[in-house]
Amino acid sequence: MKPLERFAEYAAAFETFFETDDAAVLEPFFTEDAVYEIFGGPPFAGRHEGREAVFAHLRASLNGFDRLFATRELELLEGPALRDGAVWLRWRASYRSPGAPELVIDGEETARFTGDRIVRLEDVIPLPMSELVERWFGHYAEKLSAGA
Repeated sequence: MKPLERFAEYAAAFETFFETDDAAVLEPFFTEDAVYEIFGGPPFAGRHEGREAVFAHLRASLNGFDRLFATRELELLEGPALRDGAVWLRWRASYRSPGAPELVIDGEETARFTGDRIVRLEDVIPLPMSELVERWFGHYAEKLSAGA
């Protein structure tokens, strides 16, 4: 299967994981030795090695961030496209919760495949976005428990 098609299937499976918290839907998309690395500042930066560690991080990220908001909207800004044999795209995520201003984060994602499975997934979240998130949480974190 072509990488762009396989990535689209992965993206749909990720949304199922977001809704159900069932990591089994992601297993067919990652090699056992997959690496997920996030470049940026806190709270995002990190490296997770091995499929189970990747899934644990994804779950922790969703529980500690995305699922705290009343709504989450994803937007494709550019791509997906093949770059150096990997799938690349620019994205935007918009988060809303009652009593707080919208939080908007832009980033880039690259997925490198071995066969039909992701062997390396990278997200790049520019440092200004990380700083924005830290400021936002400093001012509005208490709104999340009421809105989520």
